[in-house]
Amino acid sequence: MKILLVAASVSPEMSGVQRHAFNMARCLLSHPSVDSITLVLAPWQRKLVRTSGLHTGPRLTFYFAEMRNSSISRLHWFYRDLPTLARQLQPDLVHLAFPAPTDANSFSCPVVVSLHDLYPYEIPSNFGLLKGYFNRIILRQCLRAANAIACVSETTLLRLDHYLPTKGGQISCRIYNCVEPNPVNAPLTPLASLRSEPFLLCVAQHRRNKNIPFLIRVFELLRQSADFDPATRLLIVGIRGPETQTILKSIQRAGLQNFTLLHHGLSESELQWCYRNCDAVITPSIVEGFGLPVVEATMAGCRVICSDIPAFRELGGGSSYVSLGADAEAVFATKILSMLRKSRPKPLSMPELTGPVIADQYVRLYQRLLNPAIAANCVASSKRHLITDAESYS
Repeated sequence: MKILLVAASVSPEMSGVQRHAFNMARCLLSHPSVDSITLVLAPWQRKLVRTSGLHTGPRLTFYFAEMRNSSISRLHWFYRDLPTLARQLQPDLVHLAFPAPTDANSFSCPVVVSLHDLYPYEIPSNFGLLKGYFNRIILRQCLRAANAIACVSETTLLRLDHYLPTKGGQISCRIYNCVEPNPVNAPLTPLASLRSEPFLLCVAQHRRNKNIPFLIRVFELLRQSADFDPATRLLIVGIRGPETQTILKSIQRAGLQNFTLLHHGLSESELQWCYRNCDAVITPSIVEGFGLPVVEATMAGCRVICSDIPAFRELGGGSSYVSLGADAEAVFATKILSMLRKSRPKPLSMPELTGPVIADQYVRLYQRLLNPAIAANCVASSKRHLITDAESYS
């Protein structure tokens, strides 16, 4: 089976979409049914390959698409140039790592899209009014064009059914992100500003749904408590975005410039160092599609305090949940202080997210699309197909 995996996006730095694509490639390469993968990235994403841990070989090839880093150029490439690339490489299947404009009639093979969230519908302020509306159009167009939609969580699958019910013959399913414990290979701090000081960690892009200004207000309350170590820093790891200026103003207003660190571009090993050495991971998101930092923190044995939302509940393990209701900042601060008094938990295993399990579910989905008899049966029925585990295709 030859797979064209497309992850060319706007960000030159590691983000959730790129991590999803790299982890997907890594787990698929472990499956004997996968003969080769061509991973498509944008020219400005070359450095991501060096930090991904993936290497070109007989079964993995990196392809850097010819496009400019502008919205029009990227959208044109996906709609016009990607089908041309597919005709040249002749893969058995094209898998989009995120929704993008798709000319379904130009592909001679099935197209699968990974769906991480429904933010354009649930929280359009993530993008701004005009961009939010435009992103809705792109999302709807891509999901209608794809042969199958692989949602990264049960939460996202349910939201898909609410906002954009799939058409007859189209497969929609839940296949979790592949997340496996990373080896300890970064013994020293990746940040010169963090040596021996205690710190709280938040892994989040600068977007509205991440609720970072709220977190800064919580940190401000913590620092007013006699039970909180005044040397503690707040480290926020994530790429810049629409909320960056609001976040900077929040930090300045609270007078926390010397105690709040904004960082981006960490490698996998550096991020793992942060998980292993932080006092706690704080994730106060308003809405999420999966909640990768919560899962990774749980696997690393972190104290985790997060908002009580469905995606975090779905795979949160030993997390401590806080409602975003009345007096949420004070409740969050109290919960953090309570958790800091407890010993660090043991790392939690999540076998349902391991490479072999996730790879098997992807391959079964691919085989279902490529098998004409099964595909014909799908066209005859509009019933939604939910992949709950590897046995779903037995």
